[in-house]
Amino acid sequence: MEKDRIYSFNSKIYDVFQGAISKKVFPGAAYGISVGRPEERITLCETPGFCDYEGKKKVSPETFYDLASLSKPLATVLSLLCLCKDGKVKATDRLVDFFPAPADPEKGKITIGQLLSHASGLPAHREYYRILLSLPRQERKERLLALLMEEPLVCEPGTRSLYSDLGFMLLGLLVEKLSGESLENFYRKKVLTPLGLAMSIRFGPLPEGGGGEMSIAPGEYCQVRKKVLVGEVGDENAFALGGVAGHAGLFGTITGVQALVLHLLDQWQGREEHPNYLGSDLRFFLRRAAVPESTWALGFDTPSAVSSSAGSHLSPFSIGHLGYSGTSFWIDPARELAMVLLSNRVHPRRDNEQIKQFRPLFHNLVVESLGLA
Repeated sequence: MEKDRIYSFNSKIYDVFQGAISKKVFPGAAYGISVGRPEERITLCETPGFCDYEGKKKVSPETFYDLASLSKPLATVLSLLCLCKDGKVKATDRLVDFFPAPADPEKGKITIGQLLSHASGLPAHREYYRILLSLPRQERKERLLALLMEEPLVCEPGTRSLYSDLGFMLLGLLVEKLSGESLENFYRKKVLTPLGLAMSIRFGPLPEGGGGEMSIAPGEYCQVRKKVLVGEVGDENAFALGGVAGHAGLFGTITGVQALVLHLLDQWQGREEHPNYLGSDLRFFLRRAAVPESTWALGFDTPSAVSSSAGSHLSPFSIGHLGYSGTSFWIDPARELAMVLLSNRVHPRRDNEQIKQFRPLFHNLVVESLGLA
């Protein structure tokens, strides 16, 4: 791509972000766009706007954002892939192969693959933190496991897709059981450190006020903690677990998340291997679940046919994920394209939902401006 075309393309994208900032979709954001095979790849990384609406600190490449549910594919799934390589778990294994059998026999049928593809029959969300926060810290994970195993199913496993934080809470506990380490330590050691990303992607809580070159985009005003969150996970269930859970808790900078997403693209395309998990396993995890009308692969989402947050141009082979806080990534192997969006749209209130219109606009503009539509 010629320099003039790159400048024109980036200018157009940047202007759209400035418009979103003026409409208070978010106070600022960070975005990364990469296109092309490694030998000819163009990567853009921009940080328009400010960390909050007071405008005292600009967003920078070192600004950490609460990645929210990006924790699911980028931390929990990749940690499970390491355990797959070690032969400790398979997608076809059942939950009861690792945890005590639940009273409900239907629950005994749940497989790890069904948890990954949101087809376990577990409900979407429960406010377990209301119970967990009343307990000593060291008792909370054991109590959470009991609550999860007692939770009634809303449908038979494998019959339909229902996005569920609860399934990934179980998967986070499974990583810890099989590795003998905390999810945070295992993920850092096995996934991030070999890629040189342990400083730019990490579980919270982050040091108060950042430190050094680090800055932190503030999150929402939390009704439970009675303060604006800075470096603390927004999700209350993850907070009750100390900020580290299978469904939420990860923070990252645009440079770190974009680098990890590009590693996934190159591993998927067979150009790169990770020392602790196999590209062939990753490609298996990116297949769609065998569930009617489901868009879910094993831990990753794929574009829906109508009104997708990915926009209307990405190939059906694309994978990605959204984060409640205003984050997302999409990878389209057919176009050798990766897009990452980090924002704190929840600052200072969760009820700002303009991001739903902005995401597909952003993704469509990128694809169209690159001439890839």
